[in-house]
Amino acid sequence: MNVLLTLLLLLQSAWGHPQQKPESENALGKVWQLAWHNLENPKPGGSPAVEPEPAAGGESGGEEPGTAGKDPQPDAPKVKGVYVTAYSAGGERLSTLLGLLDKTELNAMVIDVKDDLGYITYKTDNPELLKLGTPMRFIKDIGALMETLKKHEVYPIARIVVFKDSVLAKKHPELSFVTANGTIWQNGKKDSFVNPYRKEVWDYNIAVAKEAAKLGFKEIQFDYVRFPEGFENKADSLKFTKSDESRTDVVSGFVKYAREQLEPLGVRVSVDIFGYAASVPAAEGIGQDFAKISSHVNVISPMIYPSHYSTGWFKQKDPDKAPYETIKGAMVDTHKKLDSLADAKPVIRPWIQDFTASWLGSGHYVKYGAAQVQAQIKALHDSGVDEYLLWNATNRYTAGVQY
Repeated sequence: MNVLLTLLLLLQSAWGHPQQKPESENALGKVWQLAWHNLENPKPGGSPAVEPEPAAGGESGGEEPGTAGKDPQPDAPKVKGVYVTAYSAGGERLSTLLGLLDKTELNAMVIDVKDDLGYITYKTDNPELLKLGTPMRFIKDIGALMETLKKHEVYPIARIVVFKDSVLAKKHPELSFVTANGTIWQNGKKDSFVNPYRKEVWDYNIAVAKEAAKLGFKEIQFDYVRFPEGFENKADSLKFTKSDESRTDVVSGFVKYAREQLEPLGVRVSVDIFGYAASVPAAEGIGQDFAKISSHVNVISPMIYPSHYSTGWFKQKDPDKAPYETIKGAMVDTHKKLDSLADAKPVIRPWIQDFTASWLGSGHYVKYGAAQVQAQIKALHDSGVDEYLLWNATNRYTAGVQY
C-alpha cells in the first residue's frame, strides 16, 4: 500500500467523529498537515493508486454469511438524522433541535448514551452497568427525554462509544493497554482505549446498549469499534491480554456478538466506520474490515465528510470544495465493497458534513451552508442512498436545506 495513503488512513481513523478539526497543535496534526496535500498518483478512477488485496475467503474474510439482512424493524422510516450530544439532549438546545425536525423532513436524533470519554450520560441504578461504568447526569431525566422524542415522532438512536474509553481505562488498567513504565497508554489527545480482546468490555458495552433499548431507543449505534490508531506500531511495546485471533476478527466478532445479544430486544444495530475503509483494503492495524463489520449490522454508517479526503481523491484537488463529487465517489466505492454481501447487505446510512473545515487553510475549503449540504444529499440520492446523518459537533445545523 502507498505509505502516504496508509498514514492518511490511520490519521483519519484517529479522529472517529471529529470535534470539527484534527489535532493541529500536536505532532499528529503536524504530520497530517505535511501529508495532506501530497497524496501521490491517483488512479484514473479517482482513488489513490492502491490495488485491493482480497482477504482469504473473499471480502468477508471467510466468516460464515452475515445476517444483516434480517432487519428487526422492517417498517422503520428512511432515517434522516442529526447528531445530538448529551449536553444538548439534556439542555436548552433540545427545543431548537426539535423545532428543526418538526419543520423539516429530518426525523431522527443520534444521542450520546455513552460518550467519547466513556461516561454513561444519565443516572442509572443498573448494577450491571455500575460494575464498570461511571454515570454522569448530563441528561437529567432520560425517561422524560424519551417521552418528548416520542411526542415529536423522532426516531431515537443511541450512540455508544465502545473501545475509546478513558474513564474505564483509568478505573481498570487491566482492561486497557499499559506501557512499559506501568502507565495507561494515551494517544495524542490524551484519550485511552480499552482492550477489544477483553470479553468483559464487550459485555459492559452491550449491557449499556440493552438498557438503552429498554428505555425506548430503536437503534444502537456503536462508534470507535476499533483498536487505537497506529496500533500495529505500538502493540509490541504495550502490555495487554490477547489471543491468537486477528484484530479484524476480534472487532467483527464483537459486532456479531452484539447483534445477537440485542436482536431479541427488537433494536437495530449500526456501526460508524471511517470513510476511507470503503476505498482501501482492510485496516488491519486498527482491526476494521468494512465488509466483515457490515455483514453483521443492520445499518452501516461510513463517515464520508468531504473535508476528510485529501488531494487526489475522486479526481478532486480539494475534496472539501467539491461535496457532490466527493460523496459520489465515496458511494461508488462503498457499493463495490458491499456487493459481496448480496442479501446480507445492510442499510447504507452515511454521516455527512454540516460544518466548515477552516483548518484546511485558505483556498482549500469552503464555508458549508445549504448548498453544500444539499449537494451531498443529492450525491447520495443519485447513488441510490436515501438515508443520512448530519454531523456538527456543536449541534448547530444549517437552515434552509431541502432534506
